[in-house]
Amino acid sequence: MTEAAKNAGARELEFAILRHNPADPDSVPREQVFTLHEAAGMTLFIALNELRQHQDASLQFDFVCRAGICGSCGMLINGRPGLACRTLTADLPRRIQLAPLPGFELIGDLSVNTGKWMRGMSERLETWVHDQALEQLDIDALEQPMEPEQAEAIYELERCIECGCCVGACGSAMMHEDFVGAVGLNQIARFRLDPRDKREDADYYALVGDESGVFGCMTLLGCEDVCPKDLPLATQIAFLRRRMTAAVIARG
Repeated sequence: MTEAAKNAGARELEFAILRHNPADPDSVPREQVFTLHEAAGMTLFIALNELRQHQDASLQFDFVCRAGICGSCGMLINGRPGLACRTLTADLPRRIQLAPLPGFELIGDLSVNTGKWMRGMSERLETWVHDQALEQLDIDALEQPMEPEQAEAIYELERCIECGCCVGACGSAMMHEDFVGAVGLNQIARFRLDPRDKREDADYYALVGDESGVFGCMTLLGCEDVCPKDLPLATQIAFLRRRMTAAVIARG
């Protein structure tokens, strides 16, 4: 930044970043403080790249799209899960504390392995269309017309980018490592809406009808509060809970 820009009132930001490389046996968790002059329209993504390029090339964090689509840059921002690429420094205080999302395997510094967690969750919940036509590769049967309202309802839940923010904000996930989280329950709700998925309520109950699923949620609403896509996560969890409760009552 030029001297003229600095003198125009730009803040000097202070970034307190939690550093740790678990692959290095000599590394211990520590807080490292960086300073950087704020620029107009600066996001945390821009700031972190500036820090890595000009101050410390070893700083680890993830990014891909810069547009809030890939979900790679999720992290704790002043204790709240969020996306670095969608967070303006102008909306934050001068001192900004950054830490990795909790609940995921740490790769290094602000980088966590959300992909490993998401894949395990998807395999456990079998988040794909279950239909005999699919197994027989009957494409015509899979592409039957769908009412626009139904397609819109499915699309609403498909907007999840699996950034992990809801998991990082979830008290249940912090206490029970087998809890599938709002992202997993959202996937189940999505497939319940899909007419191509032929599973029955009992099949869904077997997947999430216990304390690792809908009955483990403490309804703290942290997931919905931090979702960057504003998905109705709490509503979907409540819907599934009612369906699961009805299934239990029906079975006597």
